[in-house]
Amino acid sequence: YNALLLVDSVAILGGRPLFMDAWNIDVLYSGSQKVIGAPPATSPISFSLKAREKIACRKTRIRSYYFDCNELANYWACDQGPRRYHHTGMVTSVYGLREGLARLAEEGLEKSWKDHKDSSELLYQGLEKLGLELLVKNKEIRNPCVTTIKVPPGINWKDVTDYAMKNYRVEIAGGLGDLAGKTWRIGIMGYNCRPENVQLVLRVLEEALESIKK
Repeated sequence: YNALLLVDSVAILGGRPLFMDAWNIDVLYSGSQKVIGAPPATSPISFSLKAREKIACRKTRIRSYYFDCNELANYWACDQGPRRYHHTGMVTSVYGLREGLARLAEEGLEKSWKDHKDSSELLYQGLEKLGLELLVKNKEIRNPCVTTIKVPPGINWKDVTDYAMKNYRVEIAGGLGDLAGKTWRIGIMGYNCRPENVQLVLRVLEEALESIKK
């Protein structure tokens, strides 16, 4: 179809195997605040040669100066032309991103992948013991970094999240879009990818549900 393959890896980069070249991904972008564990505000992005050629041959002028990838490529010194000023980068955020990547490199990608897989399996088992149903049935296609849980009938999702935050300072997110009010989202990623944190969120969930049912 002569189409480009764009992959959103915001909540997965560093948490499970991801190979841009081997999988023929044309555009891959992520976020600094998830598995990488750096402050939000930076978004790592990579383009294949095919994507770069497509962008360079664009026939219509892009309306946004700041999101013009040709201008950004020059600013990032990706082309051969003299470097032109484009914007003032967030230097402190870049330092934060570097520190997050350094931590991930020190830990090792393979270990990070294994830790996220093991923690997600521990979470799945605990949720099943609580009688909760996961949105994604097939374990093979679940994201080990973010788990989506169906809110049981008769339960107000926000009562649970409010209880967790008020009593334990544990944040459990609600669903988005069509799943708003119908699901919870739990992120076990980066520094938080530890068995003790999985056990904590399971204990908080169990206690919150019991408190609401009384």
